[in-house]
Parts: sequence; C-alpha cells; structure tokens
Amino acid sequence: MNKVQVDIFGLTDRGMSQGAFALILKESDGPRRMPIIIGVPEAQAIANELEGVHAQRPMTHDLLRNVIEALGGRLREVVIHSLKEGTFYASLIFDFSDLEVDARPSDAIAIAVRCGVPIFVAEEILDEAAVEQSEAALSEEEAEDAEEEEGSVIPPAKEEAEPVPLTYREKLEKELEDAIRAEDYEKAARLRDELNKVE
Repeated sequence: MNKVQVDIFGLTDRGMSQGAFALILKESDGPRRMPIIIGVPEAQAIANELEGVHAQRPMTHDLLRNVIEALGGRLREVVIHSLKEGTFYASLIFDFSDLEVDARPSDAIAIAVRCGVPIFVAEEILDEAAVEQSEAALSEEEAEDAEEEEGSVIPPAKEEAEPVPLTYREKLEKELEDAIRAEDYEKAARLRDELNKVE
C-alpha cells in the first residue's frame, strides 16, 4: 500500500451539526486536504494534546498510551487505510511486531499525537477523499447537508471572515468549559463565581 504522510491542519465545527467537528488533515508535502467528521470528545482529546492542556488524571487516550508504554510496546505510526460507504478505517501500527490494531481515525489520531508518531493516509484514499486547497468550497448549507456519521467524508467548508470577538461573558463561559474538561475544579469555581458577578 502506498501511503502519504499527513499533518493535522485544523479542527472546526463550522457548518457541522451540534456534537460533530471536522478534522482537517493536510498532506505534508502537497496541497491536498482531507476532512473527516469526528465527535466532540475525540476533537477535544486531539485539541487538548495539541494545545498542551492536560487533565490531572489520565483520560482514555492517555491511558492507552500509558498501557502501550507499560507493556514495552512502541507505536510506530497510524494509517487511515480504507474508505467504505463514506466511513474511514484506521489502524495502529507497532514497532517490532506484525500487530495492527483496528481503530476509528479520530481515536488513532488522538493516540498518535500523544505518542508523537506520524499519521499516514493510503494514497488511493487521499485521491478519493481529499480536495485541492484551490478547489471551490461548498456553501455552508451544502456542508450541513453532508452525511455526519463519525469518521465519515465531508465536503470542505467555505473560508470565512475573521471571527467576531467574544464578549467578556462568552470568554468566561469558554474558560469555564475548558477548566471543567481539564478537571481543574479550583479554576472552574473561580470562573463560576466571576460569571455570577457578571449576571
């Protein structure tokens, strides 16, 4: 199987229904981008690791990385290898073993960023599901009509103007959500008190 290395280009919920994010993968040495739909917990797990936000206790993907390391294993790479009926399939590939573990792409990528290993997509999958950066993007209405199953193919989202700055209240609410996700309950309590004052 010919495979192409990709990088995480970004995460967006623009044009998605509530509870879904688009994870955009971009080939490392080329213009193609491949969007896939993932759930909120997986999007948060990937974003937290990329932003260096760590919970006080291991979350699921951290736990799996810790188990791999404790058993003396070493993850070599993750590969998105198949696309069947609009759904992507991935595998975790280990060093010193023929073992391949089936995984949803979102989970595989969340583990890959924790283990610091490369992400690959089979060339034929990239040919089928990716779009050139210069291609015309679909309207938001067309994006909303796209199939929104976990790990499914989605059309690219239209480039959008600069986001509107958050109000002070919205900023506090976002920080509160982040603190709760990171299990930083002291900070969450301070933010909740500050929000009560704003009301």
